[in-house]
Amino acid sequence: MIPRLLWSSLLLASALLAAEPAIAPKATIDGTGLGWRALREADFIAVNCPTNTFTWHTNGVNCTGQPVGVIRSKHSFTNLEMVAEWRHLKSGGNSGVFLWASQTSIRNLEAGRGQLPDGIEVQVLDHGYTEQYERDHKKKADWFTTHGDVFPTGPARMTPFPPVAPNSMRSFPRKNLSRGVGEWNHYYVRAINGEVRLWVNGEEVSGGTGCSPASGFLCLESEGSPVEFRNLRIRELP
Repeated sequence: MIPRLLWSSLLLASALLAAEPAIAPKATIDGTGLGWRALREADFIAVNCPTNTFTWHTNGVNCTGQPVGVIRSKHSFTNLEMVAEWRHLKSGGNSGVFLWASQTSIRNLEAGRGQLPDGIEVQVLDHGYTEQYERDHKKKADWFTTHGDVFPTGPARMTPFPPVAPNSMRSFPRKNLSRGVGEWNHYYVRAINGEVRLWVNGEEVSGGTGCSPASGFLCLESEGSPVEFRNLRIRELP
């Protein structure tokens, strides 16, 4: 026979467990499995940066941040999944991954016109950037975040998923999940049929639909500060 006190304790524990909310599952896509492959130095071409701006090693690439510019994929992509890990090496660092960069804008950059391509940018921004902006401009940084904004650049177009920046162009993240300077972050990007979705450190946070262009080059950005990328992987989709 179970003593009355023990029986009451068991009932209370069961009630408490039943009352706990279920933990939402997180994406653990690491770029392995059928169709996935690594992105390496042989997959990219310099556009408007000298060869020493991006230095490749066994598991990724280091970027000095100087000058502002990009490297691009040798081939264009339409539908894809991508995994990238990144970390900034200096507070306030700025970088990004461009999807569907247009051929016209790439040609302009190669000819010395402009610095960054037209396309959809998945931003890679350190938290210190907000501190620097608010200190220098003496106002709140309300038009960007440091947790995974997705937005069109130049004449490119996208209807952002909410929450949306004040100018209605950027998709702001629904959660603040990015880690700070010196810490590794994990991005999983899915770009299919003109729709982009971004997962930051395992949870979907931002994106948009109706993207134009919805096909083009993949670019890694150099924008003033050292940054590292590793475990770059891609899976092309029909």
